[in-house]
This record gives sequence, C-alpha cells and structure tokens, in this order.
Amino acid sequence: FVLSFFLAPPSVSQAAMSAPYTPAAPPTFPPTSTAPSQPPPTEAVAQPPPQSYYGAPPPAQLPFPNAFSSTGPTQPQAPPPVSPQSFPQAPPVSQPPFSTAQVPPGPTQSYGGPLPPTQPSFSRPLLPTSQPSTFPAGPPPTSTPSQLPGVMQPQPPVSQPSPYHSGPPLTSTGFPPQVGAPPRPPFAGMQGPPMASQGPPMASQGLPLASQGSPMAQANHVPPTQPGMPPGPINASLSGPPPQPGMQGYPPQQNGEHQWNASPRYIRCTAYNIPCNSDMAKQSQVPLAAVIKPLAPLPPDETPPYLVDHGESGPIRCNRCKAYMCPYMQFIEGGRRFQCGFCSCVTEVPPHYFQHLDHTGKRVDCYDRPELSMGSYEFTATVDYCKNNKIPQPPAFIFLIDVSYNAVKNGMVGIVCQELKTLSSLIHQKNTENSFISVERLFFAFGFVTYNKVLHFYNVKASLAQPQMMVVSDVADMFVPLLDGFLVNVSESRVVIESLLDQIPEMFADTRETESVFGPVIQAGLEALKAADCAGKLFVFHSSLPIAEAPGKLKNREDKKLVGTDKEKSLFQPQVSFYNTLAKECVAQGCCVDLFLFPNQYVDVATLGVVPTSTSGSIYKYTYFQERFLNDLRRDVQKQVGFDALMRVRTSTGIRATDFFGSFYMSNTTDVELAGLDCDKTVTVEFRHDDKLSEETGALMQCAVLYTSCSGQRRLRIHNMAVNCCSQLADLYRNCETDTIINFFAKYAYRSVLCSPIKNVRDSLVNQCAQILACYRKNCASPSSAGQLILPECMKLLPVYLNCVLKSDVLQPGADVSLDDRAYLRQLVSTLDVSESHVFFYPRLLPLQKVDVMSMSLPVAVRNSEERLSRGGVYLLENGLNIFLWVGVNAQQELLQNIFGTPAFGQIDPNMTSLPALDNPFSKRLREIIESFRAQRSRYMKLMVVKQEDKLELIFKHFLVEDKSNNGGASYVDFLCHMHKEIRQLLS
Repeated sequence: FVLSFFLAPPSVSQAAMSAPYTPAAPPTFPPTSTAPSQPPPTEAVAQPPPQSYYGAPPPAQLPFPNAFSSTGPTQPQAPPPVSPQSFPQAPPVSQPPFSTAQVPPGPTQSYGGPLPPTQPSFSRPLLPTSQPSTFPAGPPPTSTPSQLPGVMQPQPPVSQPSPYHSGPPLTSTGFPPQVGAPPRPPFAGMQGPPMASQGPPMASQGLPLASQGSPMAQANHVPPTQPGMPPGPINASLSGPPPQPGMQGYPPQQNGEHQWNASPRYIRCTAYNIPCNSDMAKQSQVPLAAVIKPLAPLPPDETPPYLVDHGESGPIRCNRCKAYMCPYMQFIEGGRRFQCGFCSCVTEVPPHYFQHLDHTGKRVDCYDRPELSMGSYEFTATVDYCKNNKIPQPPAFIFLIDVSYNAVKNGMVGIVCQELKTLSSLIHQKNTENSFISVERLFFAFGFVTYNKVLHFYNVKASLAQPQMMVVSDVADMFVPLLDGFLVNVSESRVVIESLLDQIPEMFADTRETESVFGPVIQAGLEALKAADCAGKLFVFHSSLPIAEAPGKLKNREDKKLVGTDKEKSLFQPQVSFYNTLAKECVAQGCCVDLFLFPNQYVDVATLGVVPTSTSGSIYKYTYFQERFLNDLRRDVQKQVGFDALMRVRTSTGIRATDFFGSFYMSNTTDVELAGLDCDKTVTVEFRHDDKLSEETGALMQCAVLYTSCSGQRRLRIHNMAVNCCSQLADLYRNCETDTIINFFAKYAYRSVLCSPIKNVRDSLVNQCAQILACYRKNCASPSSAGQLILPECMKLLPVYLNCVLKSDVLQPGADVSLDDRAYLRQLVSTLDVSESHVFFYPRLLPLQKVDVMSMSLPVAVRNSEERLSRGGVYLLENGLNIFLWVGVNAQQELLQNIFGTPAFGQIDPNMTSLPALDNPFSKRLREIIESFRAQRSRYMKLMVVKQEDKLELIFKHFLVEDKSNNGGASYVDFLCHMHKEIRQLLS
C-alpha cells in the first residue's frame, strides 16, 4: 500500500510539470584545437647535475646488500641526439630508468654479458595495395565547412570534381594531428628508428614525471642492431631508480601520416608484434590482449574525436563483417568500390560517398574525412541504431539515500543532502565556464528516494510549494507510486529540491529503524526509468547489510576461517542469484548503478557489488568519508558517460576476441553490454588465433561503441589499431609492453579467484611468467651460464611487477584486511587502465627534500624499499587511492617549517588531511604536486601524514612493495631467486 502526504501545505497552483526535455545540439565539427600542427623535434635528454643524498650515494650508485657484479657499476650515459625524422616511432613499451635486479650469485656465477640490442627496423607493408599517407602541416582550419555530405571540415584541392558533389570547390586544409597516437606498423620503404633512441615519453599532465631528465633513464641505451638479430641479455643490477611505467605520459604529437592508429589513451596492447600462428603464441605464453578505454578523457591541448554525420544513410560499413569505414579500407575501381581490411570483402561505395582517387590510389578527400585518416572518430547514429527504432530521451539521475539509524548517526545523510543541494545550485547557475557541470547536465531529469525498511518517493514538481512524500511499504512487489513530478528538471524545480534536501536530515534525525533493504531500492530506480522510457544512473548511498525481509535479503557470512582454504573462493561469490537477475534487467533498460558504501561493519561487498559491476557502474567504499566522498561524488556526477552502450571488437582474419575483462554484461560471446560507460572504465580483451597471419598484411582491430550521449544523441565511437605480425620470437619479445601485460595478469587473476583456490591462481601466474622468460632464454638469448638470469629488455620489470600482484591484498591478504576490502579491491582493479594499475601495484615514492622549487620537474623517484628512506628526509607516496607524507624523525627543521609551519618534529599533527597554505615557494610547489597527482586519478586521494616510528607507519610500510611484507609476501630479491629457480627447472 501507499501512504501519500505533503511535507508542507501545497501551493494553490497545481500546474502541469515543466516542459519536456530538449536534447542538446550535437557537437560541431571540427572542435577548435590548441595542439601544434607539427610535432616538436626530438632531442637528446639533458643530464641534470649530480644530486646529493643524505648519508648515502644516489640510488643509482648504491649497491644492494650482497649484490655482486663482475663489471662494476655501470655509469649512466645519455643517448646521442636524435634528429627529427618522418618515420613512425616504435610502439609503446616499458622503458623504466633502471636495470632489473639479478639473483645474488653463488661462488661460481657470472653476471657479465652485453646490453640488449634495440628493436630492428621493419620495412614491410601492412596492406599489399595501401601506401603511407602524409598530413598537411598547417594550422587548424578556420574557414567555413564544405557542403560535401557527411563532412564538416574544409577539403583539400580536387583536380576534378566528383559527379556526386554539388557545391563550391573544396578548399585545402587538414586535420590537426591527434596527440598521443602510437604509430601504425611501418610500410615498405620506411625505416623505423631504434627503440632506445626515442628518449623518455612526455608527460600527459602539467608536471613532468620523475623519470624525465633522469640520467638513469638512458642507462640502457645501446647502438642499434641489424634486423633479425636476437636481443641479448640484460646486465642486471639490484641498484638504481625505481621502475617507471613505459608510458606514464604519452608520446609527443606525431605527424599526420601516423594517425591511422588510436591513441594509447584509448588502446594499449600487450604486444605490438604478434605471432603469425598459434603454435608460436603457445610457445612464448605471452598474452595477446588489449586494454581499451573507449571514452578516455583528454587534456585540453588534445583534440577529441571528430563527430561525422552521414545523414539518414548512416555510417558506411562492410557488407560482410560489418566493420565501419576506417583508414584500412582500400578503395578500388576508381573509387566505386572498397575492399575491407578485415575480411577482404568488396563493397559498393554509395553514390553520395563516391570520390575520385588520386595517382597513388587514395581518395582525393582522404584528409577531409576523419574516418579515412584518423584512428579514432565518432559517427552520429541513425534511428536504426536506436532501441525500438526510437530516438532516446535524455538520461535521468536518481539519488537513493539510506536513512536507517546507522546512516543518520554517522552523518552520511546530512553530508549527502548538503552536497546534492550544492550540485543542484551549480546546475541552476548554468555557469559552464566556472563550474564543473557541463551543458549536457542541464537536460537531465533528477529524482530522489529515501529508504530503510520502506521506500519514500518524493514529488518535487516545480508547481509545488513544498515537496510531497509517498511511502511504499510493500517492498516485495516494487512499483513507482507517481510519474508526474518524480523526475524533474533541476533548474525548474530547484527551490522544491533544495527544500526537500533541507528537510530529509530533520525528518529522520530521530529514527530508530536499524534494518534496511537493498534489492527493492534498485528495483524502484529501475521501474522509474522504465516508466520514463529513458536510460539513466542510480546513485545509491548505503550503510549496512540488508537484513530486512525483502527480495535480496542477505546474512552475515564473514568467516575468516575460510581464508586460505579451498572454500575461500565462495567469499567472493554472491550469496544469492537475485542480484544477477536484477543486473540483467538493469542492463536491458540502460540503468547504471553507482554504489557509495559507508559501512562500520561487514556489508558483503561481493554481493552488493554484483549490480554495479554488471551495469558498468562504480563502487566507492568509505570509512572516514568527508573529503573523499564529496570530491568523488562531484566527479561522478560531472564525468562523461555513455548510456545504454554496446561494444563490439572486430579483428582481421586470423585472430578473434575470445575473452573480456571488466565491469559489463554479456548475453552472447561477442557483444559487450554497458548500461553506463563512463570515461574511467576500461574493457580488456584477449585475442587468440583461429588461422595463420601474414607478416605482409599484419593484423587489424576495430573497437566500435554504440552509446547514448548525455544530451540524448545516439553515437558510434570507433577506435582502430594495426599491429605487425612476426614469425620470429625475437621480434615478439622486442615489442611487448610489460605495463599492459601486468594489467592483464592482474585482471585475469582477480577474476579467477571466483572459481579457483587462490593458491592455484598464484601458482598459475608464477608458472606463466616463468614460461615467458624461459622461452626467451631458450630461443632468443645468447648462450650463457646457467646461473645467470637472462631477461628480455622489454620485460625486465616483469618479475618485480608480478611480485607486487602476488603480494596484493586480494591474493595474499594480511590479518587486518577485511573480506569487504578484498572484494572491493577485486572489483576496482577490473576497470583500471594501464597507468592506474601500474601505480596501484608499484606506488610512486618521491623524496621531497630533492624538490626544486624553481623547476616544474619532479624529483627522481626512489625505489619502494625501507632502506631507501632517509631518517632526515620527507617522502611522498601515492598509489592511486591514497597519498602518504612520510616524515623522518631527523628531518631538517627548515624543511618542516616550509611544509608544516613548525620546525619541531613532535609538533606535527598526524591527523591532518591537508597541508597548510604557507607563504613560501616550497609549500606552494608541494601542494601543486599533490593536486596534480589527484588530477591524474579517477578517485580522490586522501592525504595521510605518517611520522617515523608512529603507529601509522605500519600502513605506510605495506606499500613499500620491494620489502618482505607482514602477510608473508616475498621481497623482490627473494622472489627473483624463486623465479630464477622456476626458469632453470623449465629449461632442464
């Protein structure tokens, strides 16, 4: 039954609800670009002056205890200058500024050996009939668009007009280069540069990274070798700077001729030279996968994907495989047909899309169409791509707030209502320049629900003087008691909404209801979206285990006795199947769920997280939630989201996508359904061979995402990627990217804990890593002593990263790690991109005493080991979730004064969560560094001050991943010895 009453006397006027929502106008093409038209010339990295360390030589010169090298420490040398060239750069690989550690030698072991050679030049065509293209090197266009159908960019000169073109002559210009795109495979006659000659990558944020400008960043530079020669072993050392991600920043802007591949912001591959056949892939055991971030955010100086409108006819596609038009389609027969680069099918070109070919076989309008010259772009979708052939309505946001006793007493209800009130005011202001609220959010409909054992719906129609509440107590058969007035435009109903948010904390301030429901809450939001016939997102603010009698009721199953047993996997599985069924219904409607948890005890995250995980939503878990929660909620409301999305990955003949990892739902083996795909979500795809590949043609991949924008427009986002194929293992090992491999291994392992004992999962990871390195040692490395550990150049960080994954709280928890925390981290890692997973498993540790306030560069990072910490220093550690500021007991008084405003170590407040804004250059620079780190991460990182020998230091030491951990995790040195033993057993 339904109880309906007014919170206050209603106004006399009961007019109809505000006018229907009007979708925002589609973005214009092309957007204004601030990127330079040509890439800057590549230069040799300058060597900074030597840095002084407190009581010890620099890390690069500090030998590890008991380490031995017959050749002595290697002096870092800068590479020779590299002149600007037009050839493509090598694919992204991990190039950390240090040499990987080596097993401590026995009495007769030798550790000598040459440094590894670099990647050879490859010169073979990707497509037999295709030729490399060159972009015009001019500024972004400012003239009026041409009238060629579907093109919103000025055209290059045409020797003779197309018979299908009606309008003025086409003007000459081109697209600004797309920043950060990796090169497509070199074509015949184009020699690629040696891998080691590229220098460190440029940072994507305002502050340079620690790896830039470091002398050790170029310590592994060696002269280029001849094509076909196998890479040599690594002169390993346990000293040196810490590992850095191979592409923590992104490559500098590149010439237009290399724009056929999507930027690494969108796609990162485990290998950019894949085996030609399955036998070679099985022999190497290198995973073939791609980490795809379809809606990845871009910095202001990069051009977003162009939006192309082909009118009512829709995008041009291959008749057989349905791949979308891309630069790898080859036009033939004078431009009247095109041959698909994925399946080789020949398709007729529609009359409205016809254009003549030039003397090289390319269309004369090639550079005026993003789909023919760019790696990433968007199409406006026709009504045929819409559900039920109906243009979608703008999405809706529904906020569902737990008002049970625990939620009220811990302050969650008051904080949530106050923040939502602030957000509604910002939206009402419509100040898109000074507010983080985008224009598209102005068309959203907002709704509000509170709940404990029953649900309270609120009528916030603009014509009401006060909000009206309706109570639904029959939670077994959930329905929405009102339609008119529940989902409203924020600007029109702002006064009523703010009145409601002021009254909610007061109404439930004296509640004694301790039980709450959860399943019916999701059902209520889903039914509201169904009634409004739109997609949307549910923001659920929950605090306790749902033990009230209702669908989806749970029991407390926390049992730490199962940890370490074969039954441990059951703790990561959902208790009941109810939430799996509910998640399927949400995906069908395009209903995404974001769950904000504020627990003070066990809430069974493994079960409650089923719906958010299946609907591409996010899970946030807080203990001390004030600052973190407010920032996370603001970002969650304002970030780019694609609703009711469908993703498919197509590949060229010879390989196919076989497995997918991430937060989504799949009803078949090919379509990835994402109810709400936001800019932080990634989907990891694994590929396998189903036929032989050719070195001449390479392999292609196209990721197509169909989604509804925040303004209600249906769009298709396309990302293309081409990689080389190889028949030699040496070529494969030269073109692997360790950061992406570890990202894949972590997601594979974290998913495997659902069905396998954790011990088996850990052993499987170690065994596969050992097989990868043993295959290299057997087939690629020069003959050497059996006691010498040989690592490929691109994988020299594989052992240290793998050890970090094995020591993580999910696979090897400590006694103080709860089951909810493990389930939360398992679901969190499944959506991390490569740069986020790198810093999550191997945190960044910076010595602040080395900060140069006159420079924008960061100090050189130190390795994550306690022995690298100086008692007289101050260090900053960030892992993507938290920021720790460790203060040594003998830290300089001047340093403490500049940071904390006090020269005394004992007067530092360890409970502070933000640094004081002091009037000195060091304080300003340090706060800039912290804010830049937070801007790089998808979640707000809370600052924690850790004083040496304080109780919080135990938490800080947990993230010094090269040391032996309290939960039994091996140190880096011990794990390296173990890996060496495993490799020797495989070889013997």
